[in-house]
Amino acid sequence: MAEEQRLANDNLPQTKVEPAEEIAALEQAVVEEKEKSEKYLANWQRAQADLVNYKKRAQQEKRETAEFGNSMLILNLLTVMDDLDRAFVSLPSRLSRSTWAQGMKLIYDKFRGILEAQGVTEIEAKGKPFDPRLHQAVMRREGEEDIVIEEVQKGYKLKDRVVRASVVVVGNGKGEKEQISQKED
Repeated sequence: MAEEQRLANDNLPQTKVEPAEEIAALEQAVVEEKEKSEKYLANWQRAQADLVNYKKRAQQEKRETAEFGNSMLILNLLTVMDDLDRAFVSLPSRLSRSTWAQGMKLIYDKFRGILEAQGVTEIEAKGKPFDPRLHQAVMRREGEEDIVIEEVQKGYKLKDRVVRASVVVVGNGKGEKEQISQKED
């Protein structure tokens, strides 16, 4: 029977019982490897987010560079618009009906349309409250206080950015106060 029991024990799979120290060391190694893998995953996720942010910044910078380049060109073209405006204002009435003047007006309107299509808009100034972000005051004169009473040079925006501020004359409030006191008398 002893022989049979030995043969039966030989057929059983042999399992080694690991000492508790080795099991604890393996568990510790698993924990360390898990921490490493979590650290690598977090670093990879940060790197991926950094790449996405970099791509967004690069696209934004590219757009801003294109817009800045456009704004410099537009700023130069606005001086031509100013010259045409002055030419039409000073045009003698006898010449204003000539085909040449009408042709120049058509060219001017087409030029203005092209600038508007690019996002250029005129800044409204006359009669509006003075805003230093939109207006450059060159003089104060009798008129309603802090209201633009005259536009010396038109200002323009490219989309939401001011390309050239309006050069304006601002009221100092003196004329308004005198009118009020005269009404009271």
